[in-house]
Amino acid sequence: MTKTNSGRFFEDYKVGDVIRHAVPRTVAEGERALYHALYPARHALYSSDAFAADCGLDGSPLDDLIAFHVVFGKTVPDVSLNAVANLGYAEGRWVVPVYPGDTLRSESQVIGVKENSNGKTGVVYVRTRGFNQNDDVVLEYVRWVMVRKGNLDAPAPEAVLPDLKKVLSVEDLVVPEGLTFDDYDFGLAGEEHRWGDYEIGEVIDHVDGVTIEEAEHMIATRLWQNTAKVHFDLTFRPEGRLIYGGHVISMARALSFNGLANAQMIVGLNGGAHANPCFAGTTVKAWSEVLDKAETDVPGVGAIRLRLVATSDGSVGQLKGEDGKYLPGVLLDLDYWALMPI
Repeated sequence: MTKTNSGRFFEDYKVGDVIRHAVPRTVAEGERALYHALYPARHALYSSDAFAADCGLDGSPLDDLIAFHVVFGKTVPDVSLNAVANLGYAEGRWVVPVYPGDTLRSESQVIGVKENSNGKTGVVYVRTRGFNQNDDVVLEYVRWVMVRKGNLDAPAPEAVLPDLKKVLSVEDLVVPEGLTFDDYDFGLAGEEHRWGDYEIGEVIDHVDGVTIEEAEHMIATRLWQNTAKVHFDLTFRPEGRLIYGGHVISMARALSFNGLANAQMIVGLNGGAHANPCFAGTTVKAWSEVLDKAETDVPGVGAIRLRLVATSDGSVGQLKGEDGKYLPGVLLDLDYWALMPI
């Protein structure tokens, strides 16, 4: 009887199943230091205890995407170890900030399954929640993954497709308790542009680029304890180790500081697609489009909805071709809400 984990295959998932993921992890300042070493992350709220205190918080939280990566990484052995591709995200909400010293764990519920027509793979939908040591939900999101079948003769399950919101409303977003921008220092934040300065439909070229190195993406993926084989094992993917999609997300978010330095906190994830694979040696650049704006119920705190696009060819404002498919230079298409001073 084997004692090792070969991962779940498509036929192993049943709608309604709840999966408690191993292993809880206590996060500390080390995660912040490594994150800021791996990415050019400079948003002031996540860099300075003093700046965060002036914004009404109990010190500087860890970057929102640190919470995402840690919670996501826990799910990989149970959800995507045998994945062909991570296909998309929806209904993501950051509920409670994560601080150094918090212990995070993850839990997922299977909410949908659909076998593909080739009979070799299927799509699994899961709703994942990350909890802290107080059992508070810090983060929740839905993602769907294409997973291989282990037994090609296994009968196709009844297809169940979840009804997901295409866009979170501003009422769905959670403004952290105590957050205020009354004493916000735009000079220390790095830019003067506030919520009212952005127009719906505006496209922002973030200018800078970073060439992804093989060692850095593997360090990052190990940091989040993501064990997906395609990121490490060349015998599993001979054409090249696939860059973890979250690595591209964090790189693009960090690059977006140039033009969106005051989009401080990510609070909602409406959708996302890893449009094309990314490999070491790729130079990632980014641009954003303002999709919407809304005032929250906290005076002075605005929500801005942004499309963040990472590219491998430096193009700006171009997303899909006439056939409706993503252009080959598009790596990431991420639709999210962030909080910004009005």
